[in-house]
Amino acid sequence: MGKRTRSESPDHRGRHGATRLPGLTIDGYNLAIRDPDGDGFLGDRASQTAFRELLDEVRKRHRTGKDPFGKKPSAELGKKAIDLVMIGGDPDAAHLVHVAVERYALRLAEVVRCFLAQPEWDGVEGIVLGGGLPESKFGALAIRRAARALKEARAGVGLEVLPHDPDEGGLLGWVPLLPEAVGSRYDAFLAVDIGGSNLRCGIVEHRLDRDEGGAKARVLERLQWRHANDDPDRGDAVARLAGMLNGLAAQARTLGIRLAPFVGIACPGQIEADGGISQGAQNLPGDWETPFNLPRELDRRLDRIDGRRPAVVLHNDAVVQGLSARRTMRKARRWGVLTIGTGLGNASYTNG
Repeated sequence: MGKRTRSESPDHRGRHGATRLPGLTIDGYNLAIRDPDGDGFLGDRASQTAFRELLDEVRKRHRTGKDPFGKKPSAELGKKAIDLVMIGGDPDAAHLVHVAVERYALRLAEVVRCFLAQPEWDGVEGIVLGGGLPESKFGALAIRRAARALKEARAGVGLEVLPHDPDEGGLLGWVPLLPEAVGSRYDAFLAVDIGGSNLRCGIVEHRLDRDEGGAKARVLERLQWRHANDDPDRGDAVARLAGMLNGLAAQARTLGIRLAPFVGIACPGQIEADGGISQGAQNLPGDWETPFNLPRELDRRLDRIDGRRPAVVLHNDAVVQGLSARRTMRKARRWGVLTIGTGLGNASYTNG
């Protein structure tokens, strides 16, 4: 887990796994709490996978008529299909989804309380929820019910969702991590968000002249590849990533965008000072952990930008998603983020 020390420089922008930014400390991330009732981690109880397992269980045990989803397993259901049953299905069908939502909400509230009990999360006043779940209607309802359960339990913490498209959080969150020279000399940069199912790349216009905290940043162009459908090995995934980035760089030249020779990559796991991933990358295609080093691997595959080889910098995906909502938590002294995806990412911060 990344933690701060008193001897660190106050500004680590541009470094792998940065922990100190102007006006903010990244206290920790990738906190792994063992599940006392199982072999995995506590956060797995509140992942999207966990919700779909609950929905499968409810479909088997509480159905009174025809299964509204047919024979398709819940893991293969799209969010829209679940939403449609919840808000437009017959009462019995809608009831199934509501039962799963309620059970999931209680699990999420339990996981939040467990994180708050850890020393690394002591004093956290607010939590931003990212990942793909909050964008669905059933996910948003589960979050509201979890927030209500936390309030009734007097947990002393509020829940907020990302104020923008969750698919862009892992890209926009790189703006606070930009080296000062990038923000002053260039208009935009390349960013990547690698998850357990999808890989997203984009051209991000930082617009730091409009808001020094990055709240006005926007994604100008974006590419997405659902690698989970193709099941590539590591070499194929890296080659595809390099191709996407080179394509975006060429597009930026065509559009006359002053693109920085900088690529920020958000991915699961513990990020080391040399850009290696020491643990937590098990959901990525192939073995991405050390001694494999993604920045070095990409260095020989990426085209030059502005006459230079682009610097490739890595950070944890939950950290980056949380930073994209930094303005939302500007009034809190301590805050955190939980990203609800294939797994449950986490990070905690201190303002000021």
